[in-house]
Amino acid sequence: MEQDSLTLHGEGISATIIAHGAELVSLRDARGFEFLWQAGPAWRRHSPVLFPIVGRLKGDHLHHRGQTYPMTQHGFARDKPFMWAERGPRSCTLVLTDDAETRTHYPFAFRLAVTYTLGEAQLDIEFEITNPGDEPMPASIGAHPAFNWPVLPDMAKDAYRLTFAQAEPAPIRRLKDGLLIATPQPTPVKGTVLELSERLFDDDAVILDRPASNSVRYGADDGPAIEVSWQGFQEVGIWSKPGGAPFLCIEPWHGIASPLDFDGEFTDKPGLMLIAPGARRSLSYRISLEQGPR
Repeated sequence: MEQDSLTLHGEGISATIIAHGAELVSLRDARGFEFLWQAGPAWRRHSPVLFPIVGRLKGDHLHHRGQTYPMTQHGFARDKPFMWAERGPRSCTLVLTDDAETRTHYPFAFRLAVTYTLGEAQLDIEFEITNPGDEPMPASIGAHPAFNWPVLPDMAKDAYRLTFAQAEPAPIRRLKDGLLIATPQPTPVKGTVLELSERLFDDDAVILDRPASNSVRYGADDGPAIEVSWQGFQEVGIWSKPGGAPFLCIEPWHGIASPLDFDGEFTDKPGLMLIAPGARRSLSYRISLEQGPR
């Protein structure tokens, strides 16, 4: 575990957060059972914070007022050291602000605060984005928590499903080379249920760009389960590594990859927030644990 870390303890739950990327790296129940993917060889992250973009920009470049800035997939926040603003037994807040290095990629002033708070068998995560600058700030933000799949190592992966709070009949979106394909695709969700299989991710993430639900339950008929709920996010991505990997990501997003044919001014990119000077935006999601029999 990284040295600069903090473990929070709640009722029936504990969570460990590191300063690097303000990343959640462990989520355990009262019996010490680990729900979060432990950054194995298949994917070296746990739950990165996606900011100031979600997904890719065409050519991995951001265009603003005639200048071009390099910007890699999902932005830079996940690879930056955050400062601890608060460290308590059940909650903490970490903060990232713009500096000379971030402005070589993203020419905007910003303050991003990430707050983790434990309740009874649940973890709340809040993203607060503030624009301290003097021009509107275009930004996206997303969560990317990866959960063990299967949750129980002796269960079959295809025993697991996602159950949404509402029926999800709308078409989904897919990616090609990390960019958004223009034509929506038929949804694999049947009513409220998405049956999980490795083949589901042959074409990368399953993206609900207009979900009816604000929560989804991940589990099998037996054993522990997870519910992820969200407020303020517009899209939800479901992802595992194509070809098969022992994790499943449930990702509330406000923002999405650039369309395949979009290479214009960043402020015109679909899906962005435009935060006025002096204003702030707050978005949050919750991970609730259901222990179940084991």
